[in-house]
Formats: sequence, structure tokens, C-alpha cells
Amino acid sequence: MAIPDVVSRLRAAGCVFAEDEADLLVAAASTPAELDSLVERRVAGLPLEHLLGWAEFHGLRVVVRPGVFVPRHRTEFLVDVAVSLAPPDPVVLDLCCGSGALGAAFTAAVRPSELHAADVEPAAVECARVNLPDARVHQGDLYDALPASLRGRVDVLLANVPYVPSEAVATMPPEARLHEPLVALDGGADGLDLARRVAAGAPRWLAPGGTVLIESSERQAPVLSRILAAAGLTPGVHESEEQGATVVTGTAEI
Repeated sequence: MAIPDVVSRLRAAGCVFAEDEADLLVAAASTPAELDSLVERRVAGLPLEHLLGWAEFHGLRVVVRPGVFVPRHRTEFLVDVAVSLAPPDPVVLDLCCGSGALGAAFTAAVRPSELHAADVEPAAVECARVNLPDARVHQGDLYDALPASLRGRVDVLLANVPYVPSEAVATMPPEARLHEPLVALDGGADGLDLARRVAAGAPRWLAPGGTVLIESSERQAPVLSRILAAAGLTPGVHESEEQGATVVTGTAEI
């Protein structure tokens, strides 16, 4: 199958970046039959990243397997903010880590003295262990997954929690709502259920002066700031108009 044919099939299926996707699928296929299968599955709505087996994130190729949340480019801003706030040789926790993309991107910029990651989804944990070979990757529900020895020692807590309100999940693109785990998308009635739990537990795990960083929507940021303040943390809001991203931080007292 020639590239123009692939482009035509992808464009007809509604793929906005049909030319770029065609190049990637052609490069990934070793035979014409394999290419036809990849294009057919992409046209059927499977995420491109699941077909390729990787996602581009913050300049890295991150392994992403079927059933695992695909890291969004806007979340690169969370990594940038974390790097700007990190002390030397930080202890880092990537909570709700998914594929481990945030931990991997942070580590590429700032070498942590210790890196932990955790997720409730077994498939995500398996992916994270591939992408974070030097980290301790734990499976479990938020802080319940962590060793007690980490309590009070985390300098940078990356928390890419789901923040889509439950009623809005049905409006998400099919490739997300049909092929990514619901637990990685649904943030509860107002989208902040998981953020509340992260904020409530953060003071027990942060080191003095440590910071938790949570992605949210611009509309949710004032509410999330109040949640972090109620937990005893000093809130801050960081926004990138270019990336369409909002990150709310909560910093522990020194």
C-alpha cells in the first residue's frame, strides 16, 4: 500500500494529522499485510500510540501498551514546572503514573536521588517498569501502594490524576473513552475526587519544602488551590497558554 493510499484512508476516517500518522505506520510495518492491518485498526479508532507501541512525550519515546493511558502533550508543562521547582538530588514520586512518562521525562532533565512510581492498574505498572528501569514501581491505590520508609521524604510529587467530570467522559474522543482505562479518565462529579485524596495525603509524604503538582483545567484551578490550602499546603497556579495547560502546586512548610 502506497503512502498516498494510507493518507487517504486515514483522512477519510477523520485523522487530523493523516500525513504524519501515515509516515509512522509505514515505518512501523515490516510487510504490506502488517501495514494494512495497522491502518485498518487505526481507522477503526484504536489510538495511534497503542498501535506503534510508544508515545512521544517531552522528547522521549515512552512505551505505551494497549489498555494504558496515553500521556498528553499538555502534561509536559507539569514536568517543566516540576523541574523548575526541584531541589538538587530530589526524591521524586510519580503518583497515578500510568506509563511512567512523567517520571521518565523528569529524570531526563533532573537526576533524582530516588524515584518511586505507583498506579492502581496492573497494565500501567508493567509499562512503567519498562520506562522507569531505575525506579521502584509500586501497584496499589495512591499512597497505599507506597513503602512507609518514603513518608516525609518526597521533594517532588508528580500527580497526573484524572480530572474529567464523570458526565463529560462520554464526550471524550472514542480513542480515549473506548481504549483507555476509565479509572485514568473519570475524576468524579466535579473532576477533583482523586485530586482531593492526593491533597489530603500529601502532607504526610512530602519532605519539608516539598511540592505536589497536579494538572487540572483552568476552571478547576481555584477550587483545587483551596483544597490544597485546606490540607495545610501553600498553593500556586501555573499556566501555559501555548500548551493549554494548568498545573496547581501545593508546597509544604520548611
